[in-house]
Amino acid sequence: MTAADVIIILILLVITVSAAAYIIRAKKRGQTCIGCPQASKCGKKDCHCKDK
Repeated sequence: MTAADVIIILILLVITVSAAAYIIRAKKRGQTCIGCPQASKCGKKDCHCKDK
């Protein structure tokens, strides 16, 4: 494994961990539609983002 391989693996790991942390924080804030501009206002079953 070369140094370039290690750097690529570390970059992918940072991206994956960052995405997981974003999702966990959003769920703790009560957002049901993560990525929706009005995610904290959506209901649990009737997310208006799915209608688009």
